[in-house]
Amino acid sequence: MTLLDDQFSGRSAPGVPPRKSQGGAPAFFSAWDLHAYYGESYIVQGVSFDIREGEILALLGRNGAGKTSTLRAIARMEDPQLKHGEVWLDHKPLHTMKSFQAARQGVGLVPEDRRIIPGLTVQENLELSQIAEPVGWSIERIYEHFPRLAERRSQDAITMSGGEQQMLAVARILARDIKLLLLDEPYEGLAPVIVQEIERILEGVKDLGITTIIVEQNAIAALHLADRAVILDMGEVVFDGSAQEVLDNPQLRQEYLAI
Repeated sequence: MTLLDDQFSGRSAPGVPPRKSQGGAPAFFSAWDLHAYYGESYIVQGVSFDIREGEILALLGRNGAGKTSTLRAIARMEDPQLKHGEVWLDHKPLHTMKSFQAARQGVGLVPEDRRIIPGLTVQENLELSQIAEPVGWSIERIYEHFPRLAERRSQDAITMSGGEQQMLAVARILARDIKLLLLDEPYEGLAPVIVQEIERILEGVKDLGITTIIVEQNAIAALHLADRAVILDMGEVVFDGSAQEVLDNPQLRQEYLAI
């Protein structure tokens, strides 16, 4: 297990994109000493981690640990406000960008509320995601991988089930040319049978080699999907290591995840 004592060894100085991840391979994504606030509330308190290209990282912790806030800071959303730290993706400094600029660099966020556009069909939601460059998967390729969406292409998207809306939320991101997929609670509120279907879709995303950060209260499901895990507690990193280490360590899971 890699603890805080040695977590920051080998990191680049501010202003220089980190070049190595913990395993010695080039870091495709790096978050360096992130500090973010909602107003005066100090939420993200010095979070740092790297991801290799193609890895899936589970960002875990109890409710209120700062997981979603970290994800939003990486995506360069207006809230929380990132007041210190750096975010690098494929040698590009995301921390200097606004959210729409980060999206153009390949950051794709699937928020917990999914943000399906009411009044538009499934097809129209997908088409709208491809109005601006860069374009990713064709809509027909999306339908091949999401046959249920193909069946409902003419349906008002907001009238679909929660699981189907989650499929559409992921599909809209794949319709863009993404380099980093950010998933916030993809299993939230879904029946177990639908969770299994979403898991199958995410396994397919993993097979495609898309670099991914997944925030999920269903930690066991996320750990089985992920290569690595970072655990947050009170806005700080308390563990950074392999997903298997967390699965094999009941004391760690009980202390920080209550499972």
